[in-house]
Amino acid sequence: MKVLIVGSGAREHALAWRLRQSPAVTAIWAASGNGGTAQIATNLNVSPEDVESIPKYAKGL
Repeated sequence: MKVLIVGSGAREHALAWRLRQSPAVTAIWAASGNGGTAQIATNLNVSPEDVESIPKYAKGL
């Protein structure tokens, strides 16, 4: 399963950390992420408030 997490705070980091432990998850992206998520996911250079761009990024993943 591929997962896109939208946000850049501690909650998003905790979610990414827990998802990384699942064998069902094959890839994790964070929009826009933070330093912590960069260690366990791929951060995307898109603002969490940019509701027009996020679906475009998600379709391309």
